[in-house]
Amino acid sequence: MAKGGVLSTRLDALLPAEMADRCERIGARKASLDTVTTLGQAFQAGAFVALGACLMTVVLAASRALPYGVGRLAGGLALCAGLIPIVMLGAELFVGDNLVVMAFASRKIRPARLLRHWGLVYAGNLLGAASVALLALGGLHLKEVDGSLIATALTIAADKCALQPLQAVALGLMGSVLVCLATWLCFSAHSPAEKVLLTLFPISALAASGFEHVIANMYFVPLGLLIRATDPATVAALARAGLQADVAGLTLANWVLHSLLPVTLGNLLGGGGLVGLTYWLLYLRRR
Repeated sequence: MAKGGVLSTRLDALLPAEMADRCERIGARKASLDTVTTLGQAFQAGAFVALGACLMTVVLAASRALPYGVGRLAGGLALCAGLIPIVMLGAELFVGDNLVVMAFASRKIRPARLLRHWGLVYAGNLLGAASVALLALGGLHLKEVDGSLIATALTIAADKCALQPLQAVALGLMGSVLVCLATWLCFSAHSPAEKVLLTLFPISALAASGFEHVIANMYFVPLGLLIRATDPATVAALARAGLQADVAGLTLANWVLHSLLPVTLGNLLGGGGLVGLTYWLLYLRRR
């Protein structure tokens, strides 16, 4: 607000130091939300990401005939359909909320408050993403004619369960860097259109490059596990036809040990460390 109480309109984007200050203030406000609000907004975010992941699966299945890079880019753009509502509606996404560490570094929140917020958001995201996976299975939209969609869903899930732990940490680190950069860039925006454009490219790069997003995986892997458990005949038929990866390693234990835990660690290191703490050191530490 300008002098004299008259509203002012600023057309230029915020400067990096101003973005850091805004991120710190928003992080402190996020960590102060009550339990019900945090869980509700986290559930929404997990469901939104899962819907984008669902569209990504459809696009990847439909783009098998396209050159590899083109198909991956198309899938990445599809995933943005799940991240854009989060940016616009203010839902709580664990990967983006790694930036709350800036408020902690400035001593605006205590360690217990930070861990509580991350824990609630993580749980809410898991419930939201897994619920969409269950609805996707129950809706039987996967039962298309040639089996390519089911095969794609199973292949994605199996590939994630086959990651080596260090590989998963590295891929999760890079994925979180891109998500948090998208969130960071949106702090400079003034309009919905700007936020959409600033979200598209980092998120598309994440999916197209094969980096890992722990919340998206909370849709991909549970869906694969559900398909394998409820429709073994179709899974066996697709395997005989050579349409999918080997699903022998698609188990709950492999998901937790080879994907869920190491990708979560990578997301925390990338978003909280390489983005959040780096920008805190650059712009806020002197205060």
